[in-house]
Amino acid sequence: MVRTQIQLPDQVYARARRVAKAKEISLAELARRGIEAILDQYPAPELIGAEWTPPRVRSGGVKVPLDRLKDFGEVDAPSPEPKARKRA
Repeated sequence: MVRTQIQLPDQVYARARRVAKAKEISLAELARRGIEAILDQYPAPELIGAEWTPPRVRSGGVKVPLDRLKDFGEVDAPSPEPKARKRA
């Protein structure tokens, strides 16, 4: 492991200490987990420009099929008509 120092605003430091204490982990472990969580959300530098898929939603949120995701990003585009259901 590499040892490093960071500077935190007093309020952030106090909140982090409370969370670490509540989770019964060290402040260093909390920082490692937080950094890992952020890194999981962004593509590695060597993958930038390569094909990238968005991270999976763990829980909650709006469930949108990936093939329709672009439809939700186009603000001015009309919403697609729902498909008619076939009767059995």
